Amino acid sequence: MKKLLPPIMFLIFLIGMAVVCWALGSPHTIQLPYNLIGAVFLCMGLGVSIYHSRLFKKEKANIMTFGVPTKIVTSGLFKYSRNPMYLGFVLALLGAAFLYQAALSSFLLVAIFWFITDRWYIRYEEKEMLKKFGDEYRRYCKQTPRWLGLA
Repeated sequence: MKKLLPPIMFLIFLIGMAVVCWALGSPHTIQLPYNLIGAVFLCMGLGVSIYHSRLFKKEKANIMTFGVPTKIVTSGLFKYSRNPMYLGFVLALLGAAFLYQAALSSFLLVAIFWFITDRWYIRYEEKEMLKKFGDEYRRYCKQTPRWLGLA
């Protein structure tokens, strides 16, 4: 399972949401054109994730989830969230849920994605960051929540 990287998991959930939403015949609660607000959230979320992955490359920080961390990045949205790339993925999936006309199954899959991300990817990364950076990373964790406002 270590080989399943976050962007791949994101794509699996994005496609899975569409399949589950339409295959199960989930009730759609927001119709055209109102569901198109989801496009804004989808684009914003992807933008946040892409911008911060490029920031990692610019800072020469290891972006590979299961690799050895090389640097604590604290610029960009990393000032406000320890995980803006994951936050972007969740925001993008929320946008997709609205685009899929707000089927309950879509929002359930967003919650499952968030849970997996929080418990599997982020917890693993935090352990590795603590091993590598110790007190410096602890101080960063005290200043910056894991998710926006949710330490």
